[in-house]
Amino acid sequence: MTGTLVNCIAVIVGGLIGLLFKKGIKPAYAESVNKALGLAVFIIGINGVVANMFTVENGKISSSGELLLVVFLVAGTLIGELLKLDDRFGRFCNKIENKFKAKGFASGFINGTVLFCVGAMSIIGSINDGLTGDSSILFVKSALDGVNAIIFGATLGFGVIFTCIPMLIYQGGISLLAGTLSGVLQGELLEQVCMVGYAIIMAIGFNFLLEKKFRTLNMIPALILPIVYHYILMLIDYIK
Repeated sequence: MTGTLVNCIAVIVGGLIGLLFKKGIKPAYAESVNKALGLAVFIIGINGVVANMFTVENGKISSSGELLLVVFLVAGTLIGELLKLDDRFGRFCNKIENKFKAKGFASGFINGTVLFCVGAMSIIGSINDGLTGDSSILFVKSALDGVNAIIFGATLGFGVIFTCIPMLIYQGGISLLAGTLSGVLQGELLEQVCMVGYAIIMAIGFNFLLEKKFRTLNMIPALILPIVYHYILMLIDYIK
């Protein structure tokens, strides 16, 4: 779990540096930085979707998974809405904001958690870290997350620092279960999970750019549906 620990430290340090910058940023500058950050996050998301949806064979570009992406996102968001994940977690974060007078905790925590925990680098890096002790992928991810944490800390505030907690649980859990997950989270299934994850990251980017926001936390169940779909197909093949 060395890579995950380094990743958490990078986010904490980056967030603290961002908070120092936050004090000197004028509201007009903060709005401009937020827009630029939204554009950057959106580009990261669309790049991830394209990388996991499109392939090049014999000089020709082909795509797959568009319909599944629609189904996973719609069904996953519906599940999230029914469970009222965003509302419940928002109330929890608001209590923390009020208790510690930490304005912006919810926004920084939710957006940071999704951005830092979703993606192929989190999954593959954690598996490699757990199986072979190779933390190189997570070290690279730590550098990227540290930079993003500085920006998030400067624009969104206190909450980004606490994204290290779900990161530790998520990536650390994958590392501890690496022997089991390495045979499952690979190939087409990994591409589908990452494709959905990066689509949610695109929604985060839109949230910085648009007045009407996506309730991204309600979209999180969509990440589980590719795994469910994968095992349903395996069950059908087994029955046949």
